[in-house]
Amino acid sequence: MSNHKKDSIVLHFAVVVLLLTSLAARGDEPGCTPSDAPSAQADSTAAKPAEPAPKPEPFAFADFTWLNGNSRQHKPVFDYPAFTGEVRVDTNYVYDLNHPQDHTLVGSSELGRTDEVQLQQLGVGGDFHYDNVRGRLLTQFGMYSTMTPRNDASPARGQWDLANAYRYVSEAYGGYHFDKMNGINVDAGIFMSYVGLFSYYQYDNWAYQPSFVSSNTPWFFNGVRIQIFPNDHFKEEIWLTNGWQSYGMFNDAPGIGTQTLWRPNGNWSILSNDYFYGKDTLNNAGRKRAHSDSSIEWKYRDTPDSKISKSALSFTFDIGCEYGGGVTCTGGTPAKPSQYFIGFMLYDRLWFDHDKYGFTLGGGAINNPGRYLVLMPPINGATAASGTPYFTANPGDPFRAWDASATFDYMPSDSVTFRYELNHRSANVPYWSGPGGVTPPGGNSGAPGSLVSGFQPDLRKAESRFTAAILVKF
Repeated sequence: MSNHKKDSIVLHFAVVVLLLTSLAARGDEPGCTPSDAPSAQADSTAAKPAEPAPKPEPFAFADFTWLNGNSRQHKPVFDYPAFTGEVRVDTNYVYDLNHPQDHTLVGSSELGRTDEVQLQQLGVGGDFHYDNVRGRLLTQFGMYSTMTPRNDASPARGQWDLANAYRYVSEAYGGYHFDKMNGINVDAGIFMSYVGLFSYYQYDNWAYQPSFVSSNTPWFFNGVRIQIFPNDHFKEEIWLTNGWQSYGMFNDAPGIGTQTLWRPNGNWSILSNDYFYGKDTLNNAGRKRAHSDSSIEWKYRDTPDSKISKSALSFTFDIGCEYGGGVTCTGGTPAKPSQYFIGFMLYDRLWFDHDKYGFTLGGGAINNPGRYLVLMPPINGATAASGTPYFTANPGDPFRAWDASATFDYMPSDSVTFRYELNHRSANVPYWSGPGGVTPPGGNSGAPGSLVSGFQPDLRKAESRFTAAILVKF
């Protein structure tokens, strides 16, 4: 993309933001009166117009705490006029039947170590709201503070070490709420993407390890987001971001996308995330990316006084591709192979004894030739930026995988979940950590991801594991 076209994209988006904010603000300025307003000399005894009814909060018409990816708390613990606090603690233990000697788990954006108790996430912060000004901050301490930046290759371009600058922040943005329609929010910073249905925070989810269409797609975007609520059943988001789950920009163009969410009643939620354009391959400015992610959730049973108090189903389908820069979406050749992502996941959730217990069965599958969304195995310290010769991601390299899981939750209160989960994952190529692990004897050696003389990582085609976790949210 030429600089002229890039400037045009940014300029058009800026014009949209300015138009929306100016239209939303019109009539709200102090001293502004409509042209047909009565004059100051009007009869003071005339009846005053009734105060307009308060607008309903978005999606507050029903209880959506049953949704996968949505907090099940019915009200916040810390709630004050200008601040709603939030504390999250996620601690886990993973027992991997492959027994990697270096205790390193491969292929998960949620878990990284085995046979140890690990703090995955400690988040402290909340939402600030005063006079229509809004902001959100949530910290990111624990395993996430190194795993999440490691999957972002953009800090390798340029200076100031973006991976360290942002590693302790999961969400941080500020913006303004306009009282138009059912609300318009304009925010800038780091915000959750929810491409892939599951939440970044395990407390909100039906399962701990989501399938590939969630685990391999973005958890966050860094940029500008506009949320438009025409009514309390519908939301449209517009994104202008640095790129595909990236702190910085991979090349010379921003990522552009939208989210559409419709909840017609309390039993259905229909979501579509669409990433229309991005140039998200480091050092390959000719390669472009598009991706579509659609989910539907259906609560098909709600009988609070029965043994099964609730039942719900979720289905997610993803399709996307890369084109240009040596690859094509379809109809590839050996010289210019097809490079795409297609996958699905399906989960069924049951609640028992007035929602005190939960049981989830689910899984999914992907096909991702070129491996452009496959998480890089951390062989000899490899990152998304470094890559590794032990597991290539060249155009056309095949990767097909499937997984299944069974999850049992004990939820004695709205603030804690005790979770137990069995997972099995399988791929067409060796990918998961085997008994020999992925770390050279004596630790990482040389540059991240580089070859080590005499060392060969132990990668296997399948993995089965058990996870136990305590998930707390205040």
